[in-house]
Amino acid sequence: QVHLVESGGGLVQAGDSLRLSCVVSGGTFATYGLAWFRQAPGKEREFVAAITWYTGVTDYAGSVKGRFTVFKDAAQSTVCLQMNSLKPEDTAVYYCAAKLWGLGGTTPDFYDEWGQGTQVTVSS
Repeated sequence: QVHLVESGGGLVQAGDSLRLSCVVSGGTFATYGLAWFRQAPGKEREFVAAITWYTGVTDYAGSVKGRFTVFKDAAQSTVCLQMNSLKPEDTAVYYCAAKLWGLGGTTPDFYDEWGQGTQVTVSS
């Protein structure tokens, strides 16, 4: 069973950048499709970005496309989310998710493993 630990959240101002990291352990990193979701208070968990296993094809929610970038550091068994031009509406708890042989699902029920989340707060 794979274990996911997110880090990098914090309080920033609108327009700032932030990089989230998720360390993946307990499994073969290269075999997992990985994704980032977020959940704001009172809202459902929503898809942010995904990256497939092996080919590394990426997919993004329309609200973050052009501002966020998801990438993998295989040497560190880490998936990162680089967030630029942050907006107050990006405020949420951000979760890392994993699916063995995953090919880029965009719904929470596609993923089997989840991290504990990291809080991102963007002030206006």
